[in-house]
Amino acid sequence: MKFSSATLPIFEQSCNDYHQWNDVDAPDQNPYPFKSIEYYLYLKNWIDTIQWHLEDIIRNPNIDPVEALAIKRRIDKSNQDRTDLVELIDSYFLDKHKDIKLLSDATINTESPAWAIDRLSILVLKIYHMQQEVDREDAENVHREQCRAKLNILLEQKEDLSSAIDQLLTDIENGVKYMKVYKQMKMYNDPSLNPVLYGKK
Repeated sequence: MKFSSATLPIFEQSCNDYHQWNDVDAPDQNPYPFKSIEYYLYLKNWIDTIQWHLEDIIRNPNIDPVEALAIKRRIDKSNQDRTDLVELIDSYFLDKHKDIKLLSDATINTESPAWAIDRLSILVLKIYHMQQEVDREDAENVHREQCRAKLNILLEQKEDLSSAIDQLLTDIENGVKYMKVYKQMKMYNDPSLNPVLYGKK
């Protein structure tokens, strides 16, 4: 089975599980064995889904500033968790393909498999919420038709991105492409790198 074919149902399951609660404080529903690749994929989309809704909440023009700051801090932590998880998923691929013999003309891709998978997770969320807009009975027909056109583009993008991910993994397995993972050197969350946090005047 292609990797994207196994991944998409996990992302969709996570998204659907969250929306049974529709609460950013909903308990994690992850049904997969701890530390399995399926577990990490489900967790990846769960983090993305929670953050999607935190981003909605913080854009409320009437939100209390104190609550908004607390949510901003939570989004910052979510972004770090997301980055850490992407790197962990890439480590899975690195380990899986560590014994592959590279072709002499092997090339590197512009992004690692896990960062492409990260985009696929977000795409699942876009499709879910655009479908909601298409189905909104209280919306004008013009709005719904505009959203239907956007949904069709998102669905096409899902097919293209899935195909690209599978092709990248096939190329890695065949030694045509090779992986390098550069740890994300985020500076604003690091007390030793953010001047505001380490007290630079």
